[in-house]
Amino acid sequence: MNPKKSALLIGTLVLLSLGCSFITGGFTKTTPAPSAETQPATAVSENRCGDEVCDGPENPSNCPADCSSIAPPGDILPGSGLQPAEEENAYWVINPSSNARLFVRAVYPGSWTGESLPTLVLIPGGAGTIDREKALRLAANGFTVVFFDPDGRGKSEGEENLDGYIQQDGLTAVIRVSSSLPGVDEERIGLVSYSYGITMASGALARHPDLQVQFLIDWEGPADRYDTTLGCQPDQRIDWPDCNNDTAWAEREALAFIAQIDVPYLRLQSAQDHVQPDVSHAIEMVNAAIRGGAPWVRLNNLPPNQTYDLQNPPEMLPDKADATLENMVASFAQEIFNVIPE
Repeated sequence: MNPKKSALLIGTLVLLSLGCSFITGGFTKTTPAPSAETQPATAVSENRCGDEVCDGPENPSNCPADCSSIAPPGDILPGSGLQPAEEENAYWVINPSSNARLFVRAVYPGSWTGESLPTLVLIPGGAGTIDREKALRLAANGFTVVFFDPDGRGKSEGEENLDGYIQQDGLTAVIRVSSSLPGVDEERIGLVSYSYGITMASGALARHPDLQVQFLIDWEGPADRYDTTLGCQPDQRIDWPDCNNDTAWAEREALAFIAQIDVPYLRLQSAQDHVQPDVSHAIEMVNAAIRGGAPWVRLNNLPPNQTYDLQNPPEMLPDKADATLENMVASFAQEIFNVIPE
């Protein structure tokens, strides 16, 4: 057991240089070709509003000429698995593992005029949800941002699953239908997880390797059950499984999942973690991703594809990095998008 784990059992990001380059140690990922959707026999899709086919990013809101007679409010949008919700740019999607309706939202830059943009799907930390203002701050950097309430949280149906298989499958459903949303470039979708959200994100990617995702950015996510529970300590807010329950934790330890992903992985870690007493969990995650065969792995703005010594970790981001987190995430995400081959 590493020193942090022992300590936990006994007792209980700076503005990055926007010029840091991801080109060094470049990566490639082969994206499966999307399957063609069956179109109505009476019309031929021209992928534009007015061609009498409700497809691509079209929906009853942005193209009533094609979609209103096909998908009135409350019906499933053709080919997408989405149902419009009452709020603007909000939808329902069914989690196939729980049959619960999950509440999904999209936000855009203020200057957005309907074009497809690189897209970020956000995964919340803890047992919480994503704040809309956080999503808007990211969108202001030129992204379409999709976020959702997992099972049992916010406006979604179902029961809390603590980022286990059920909520991982819910995230998977959200990712799959995101390409049907207005403003989403289906060939440029990245995931951003916050804190414990890394468990849901890495689990979805490991268990569903066909997902069309270009990268995963992980902000200070716990590696295993000991990090998650702060050394197996009781938590009045969240009823974590007992640390001896290997069956339960088999669904909930990001360290195992991260070794199985096949997309580029960026770990963002401040010198003072927002929860953990040290940064060893960041080193463990990076090392596991590299040894597992992820096509490109990077810790902060350090050289890519490099493992580290738990006893001698490199310099991390300054503690004040949290104050500029959205700008930092946006900068890194844009750099990764820019080096993905067309």
